[in-house]
Amino acid sequence: MFYHIKELQYQAKPAHPDPVYAKKLQEVLGGQFGEISVMMQYLFQGFNCRADAKYKDLLYDVGTEEIGHVEMLATMISRLLDNAPADVQEDAYKSNPAIAAVMSGMNPQHAIVSGLGAMASDSEGYPWNAKYIISSGNLLADFRANLNAEAQGRLQVTRLYAMTDDPGVRDMLSFLIARDTYHQNMWYAAIKELEERERDIVVPTTFPRELEKQEVSYDLFNFSRGDESSQGRWAHGEAFDGRGEFRYIPAPIAFASAPHLKPAPMWLHNTVPPMSKC
Repeated sequence: MFYHIKELQYQAKPAHPDPVYAKKLQEVLGGQFGEISVMMQYLFQGFNCRADAKYKDLLYDVGTEEIGHVEMLATMISRLLDNAPADVQEDAYKSNPAIAAVMSGMNPQHAIVSGLGAMASDSEGYPWNAKYIISSGNLLADFRANLNAEAQGRLQVTRLYAMTDDPGVRDMLSFLIARDTYHQNMWYAAIKELEERERDIVVPTTFPRELEKQEVSYDLFNFSRGDESSQGRWAHGEAFDGRGEFRYIPAPIAFASAPHLKPAPMWLHNTVPPMSKC
């Protein structure tokens, strides 16, 4: 079960209203790499976890913290929208301050739909989508997805930090940036622990290697003009799983012939190849 307390994890008080910035802030609330996404991703990974209790508990710890981050951002967005319509384009739109705010760049749904409140959507108003989250049951795969989510999220928050000079907004964002710093380190530690325990880095580690075409398991195919990619660590030396040697293939060959499909049944009314018309 969950238990809510009224206090925020960290303060969310802007120095002044800013409806345009509220629209921007929606990205790290309801965007692909926003707080709603990581909240749902971690919680569903926790709900579905069949592995060690410590991993399940970790997912619940962080997933529940992210609920608090959603609450902080929603509060900040609402406060950025406080009194905003009357302050925007007042001279030109005194008779209709709400329209003035909309015309100045405010998300119109903040006035029309949510009544000056946050929404579960991104900065363009696109609704949050459950397809954003990953919960596969394989913790090594999932934790790598979590590390990426934290990296993308921290990147976006730092960009938003540069887009405002409001000290209150920056104060809250600095807290979120710091938490993302920990979460990136945390997921990296969990990934390394699983890699060491499973003695492999390739997911899934339980699939028998003899069932894959091992002759191409460590090859980089040069499928673009130029050979600059041959200079990377990924093209030479021992592979990081310790089971093969990287190779650079400058002129890849085709392993199969060109495919030729049979004509579709006539009742599907597909375009018929010329030889099939007679």
